[in-house]
Amino acid sequence: MTTVGNRIVCFGDSNTYGYDPRSYLGGRYPETVRWTALLEAAGWAVTNEGENGRRIPKRRQEAGRLLQTIHRAKAETVVIMLGSNDLLQCPAPSAEICSERMERFLAMLMEEVSAFCKVLLIAPPPMKLGAWVNDSEVLEESRRLAGCYEALAQRLGVYFANAGTWGVGLAFDGVHFSEQGHRAFAEGMRKTLELIVPPGAY
Repeated sequence: MTTVGNRIVCFGDSNTYGYDPRSYLGGRYPETVRWTALLEAAGWAVTNEGENGRRIPKRRQEAGRLLQTIHRAKAETVVIMLGSNDLLQCPAPSAEICSERMERFLAMLMEEVSAFCKVLLIAPPPMKLGAWVNDSEVLEESRRLAGCYEALAQRLGVYFANAGTWGVGLAFDGVHFSEQGHRAFAEGMRKTLELIVPPGAY
């Protein structure tokens, strides 16, 4: 049964979608592996809005579509984890530029949701050398992203968590979560969400 406080929308890229890097056609890990499904099994009502390849949205209409999803789900918390694709696809990757894009996106979203929905910004785990990552600059900027996001969260007054501290394993490509990584991420998310909405408040 859905209870007050535990309805969440997770807005992210392929690591929220649950992409299995062993798949060549955009396939997903099974529900027994995906961190969003593991959160559901732990009692959270999760709307998974992950999309392969998603970058930080720039247009107000994209924030509007997320707002519609939040309303449909009657969500009390929206979890946002983006930035990896921005770094991978930028000719001059920069944690500061990612943070600036995120600030513009969050500002558009918070105009509409701040009165009824908590915002949790997640810094994705830093990338590592792998089949998708061989650029030392990308690696360095992905390590620096958490500090930029934490400062942004403090400035905007939103919740923040650094998934780089959760022991999330990455697959051979250096970007996507391994099966162990999904389990570790789910545990980190569970602990973080319980700080935002203590179990006694459900």
